[in-house]
Amino acid sequence: MKNLRQLSLADLRQQLQEWNEPSFRAAQIEDWLWKKSVGSIAEMTNLSKSLRERLEQAYFIPQVKIHHSQFSSDGTIKNRLILHDHHFTESVLIPTEKRMTACVSSQVGCSLACKFCATGYLPRKRNLDFDEIVDEVTEVNKQALQHYGKPLSNIVFMGMGEPLLNYKNVMRAIEKITSPDGLGMSARRITVSTAGVAKMIHQLGDDQVRFKLALSLHAGTDAKRNEIMPINETNNLKSLIDALNYFYSQTKNEITFEYILFKDFNDSLKDAEDLVKIYRQVPADLINIIEYNPITAADFQKPDPLVVDQFMSYLASKRVNARLRRSRGKDIDAACGQLANVDHPDLAH
Repeated sequence: MKNLRQLSLADLRQQLQEWNEPSFRAAQIEDWLWKKSVGSIAEMTNLSKSLRERLEQAYFIPQVKIHHSQFSSDGTIKNRLILHDHHFTESVLIPTEKRMTACVSSQVGCSLACKFCATGYLPRKRNLDFDEIVDEVTEVNKQALQHYGKPLSNIVFMGMGEPLLNYKNVMRAIEKITSPDGLGMSARRITVSTAGVAKMIHQLGDDQVRFKLALSLHAGTDAKRNEIMPINETNNLKSLIDALNYFYSQTKNEITFEYILFKDFNDSLKDAEDLVKIYRQVPADLINIIEYNPITAADFQKPDPLVVDQFMSYLASKRVNARLRRSRGKDIDAACGQLANVDHPDLAH
């Protein structure tokens, strides 16, 4: 049995030709798969019964389903998603007055082992297929409509996993999400966040992608970044600066830095000065300063509010476009760095 959604329109036409079925059926099947997001071939009611039976003998549709949802007091919804092979991953719906944002995952677990991130303490089991990523977005969009009466306005690849280490599937998913034959969302409303894979940032530039890019920076020197992000040992700041400049030269797309503040580690005025030096070398639009969200596996703490104010004031004095981002969904472990997919007694599988 093969995954029906892995077939392109051309593949579908060829399969139908082999079965002596009219080629226009391929477009009908595509419509059921991507616009109507059906979960079974039996639901494709404008196909003949014989064709549906033949498809069911050769193909299946491995849908992603919401296994459990948690609701935050601030309106954020975290979903535990179950995949067809019984692996789990997570997504988050973040509602605000102006936006409905889906935070989606690209892998089951993660291989990068960032010291401050709950997902980094999980093994990487596998990449998500492109159709599973599309399913994530579809499910969160249904939630947005159900609970808030609005469709998704934005998508951020900031969930579990490193998107650029699942490059082909992430690119193909975004292509489907932005296609008029798919979800029809503007690429400008999609942000892909990376811990810093220089080679693949170059590839994004070569592919002239249309979405935004965010770099999880979190330290302004290689020495400090090496301590908390092992990937920096093979993708140092100079290589990332070069890659980001190349990306911008090819795409002119928005670049954002993400910088989590950790008490007594990267929150001093010297750290702020190092951050400004990096900012000056890249055409970045914005630095998101993020409050740290504690996890049990790590010893980091949030800085005192006064220290945060001093840090932000220094950036403002240097005319840096920085924004302090308050995390959403902390009471359900849905905030930045907290997605861990840890089994809970009432979520046993």
